[in-house]
Amino acid sequence: MEDNFLNFKKKSKSETELYIYGNIEPKTWIDDWLGTGKEKTDAFTLKDALAQVDTPNLTVRINSYGGDVSEGLAIYSLLSEFKGQLKTIVDGFACSAASVIFMAGKERVVPENGLLMIHNAWTEAKGDSNTMKKVAEDLEKITQPSINIYTSKTKLSEEEIKEKMDREEWITSQEAYEWGFSTTQERENEYMQALEANFVHSLVMKNKALQKQIEKLQSEKMQELLVTPEQQELNIKEIVKETVEEMTKQIEEDLLKGNPKEKTVGLLFQNKVKEDSWESFFNTKN
Repeated sequence: MEDNFLNFKKKSKSETELYIYGNIEPKTWIDDWLGTGKEKTDAFTLKDALAQVDTPNLTVRINSYGGDVSEGLAIYSLLSEFKGQLKTIVDGFACSAASVIFMAGKERVVPENGLLMIHNAWTEAKGDSNTMKKVAEDLEKITQPSINIYTSKTKLSEEEIKEKMDREEWITSQEAYEWGFSTTQERENEYMQALEANFVHSLVMKNKALQKQIEKLQSEKMQELLVTPEQQELNIKEIVKETVEEMTKQIEEDLLKGNPKEKTVGLLFQNKVKEDSWESFFNTKN
């Protein structure tokens, strides 16, 4: 079965490859009518495609920012029921719902340049306080299946998983292996890696280094500041804010230097840095 983003390819009598290189979301009647939605990966289409796999080995290669929670869980269930050997590989990113799909593999590979990202389910809503409370309760329930999957497959406790999802955690190859999200960091064959994936991978690694600097600075300043705990907390928050703003500005200048007219698209940039994306990227949401 051929599709621009949901692509099955029979490599040999023993192995089939599936590429999930798009948004995880259902196709609508508009997509069916206009013939659009080729960038989407949905559970219904995947179900039909899986039925055609006649090899004992299936390798799922993922490069996706994620999408719809229900579609991600459905695809996870479909892949988990595959009777043969299932291997999942990150060819760039496996974010949000795509990271849940990644966990279906018996063998899971996040190579050196790969990234996972996990976070809580979110939505948009409007209404009175009762509506908002109900939405919050629903989101907690919608998030819980993903928490259960991560907990069952990794070395982390439910509390540790929840903490990382609250932080909207970017997970490097080494972290994925140490925490149990992946079973190996190595992959034997060639892979595809988007330019944007390399771009964001570089940002994440710089962010990880920045976080370590912030933690060190916090520790040093806490020892130096002979004030009340409340004042210490206020001082540290101000120091962290100034440091993040300075480093963020420097990273943006470095990345866009020499080509100010270029429009970098994707998760982090589109003409300018989205404020909520940077908050997520630097884990500054409280």
